[in-house]
Amino acid sequence: MNCFYRAFSELNLDQDRVVFVSGVGCSSRVPGYIRADSIHTTHGRALAVATGINLANPDLKVIVFTGDGDLGAIGGNHFINASRRNAEMTVFCINNNIYGMTGGQASTTTPYNALSSTTPYGNKEYPFDLAELAVTAGANFVARWTVRNVKEIIGSMKKALTKKGFSFVEIVSPCPTGFGRRNKMGDPKQMYEWLKIKTVRREKTKSWDIDPVDLNIEGQITVGEFVERNRPSLAEILRSVKPNIAQT
Repeated sequence: MNCFYRAFSELNLDQDRVVFVSGVGCSSRVPGYIRADSIHTTHGRALAVATGINLANPDLKVIVFTGDGDLGAIGGNHFINASRRNAEMTVFCINNNIYGMTGGQASTTTPYNALSSTTPYGNKEYPFDLAELAVTAGANFVARWTVRNVKEIIGSMKKALTKKGFSFVEIVSPCPTGFGRRNKMGDPKQMYEWLKIKTVRREKTKSWDIDPVDLNIEGQITVGEFVERNRPSLAEILRSVKPNIAQT
């Protein structure tokens, strides 16, 4: 929230022209602490509602706060298609690798072999790489950072908030109770240090494209800005079609 406030303030955006959308999860409380219009949607439907708001009133800036469970599981299809359509919105995903609010169940980003309340012998499903998914589906701007990268988060948030089309910033955040405790990762400070050890910047790797098998407790987290495109947004394309319809 602090990073967002700073990015929002530095851009001097008009709060009266912004709508916040959230689904269900730990991250969904964020819009409630911001003095602006917001909609708290049902689980997994934040991007569908955000798309509707933008198409109904393209002059509004639509900002979505979501989590890995809300976005990658029940909302996964909306995520893929909002990226593909290049729907006009900015999405901030707080990824804690677990269903932290509802009992510590494995999510679509829970690392391979990680323990959770539903995987007591280790997660045997390979996780999504949400940033890669957004890039592949066609998003205009995609970045990923951990909560340690405060300066970088603010910078990417500012880019995402001013970018046309679908922009996506994933923020990897620790969940000491739901994830860390089960996986013997220590207290919050130790988890914070763990993020430092496991993080590798994109420019220091040959490729940011990591095989899902490597997205495990022992693996690394690639961070950085992964793509910046200038495709026209869904709203722009539909507006260009409107005059043609009137002439037929």
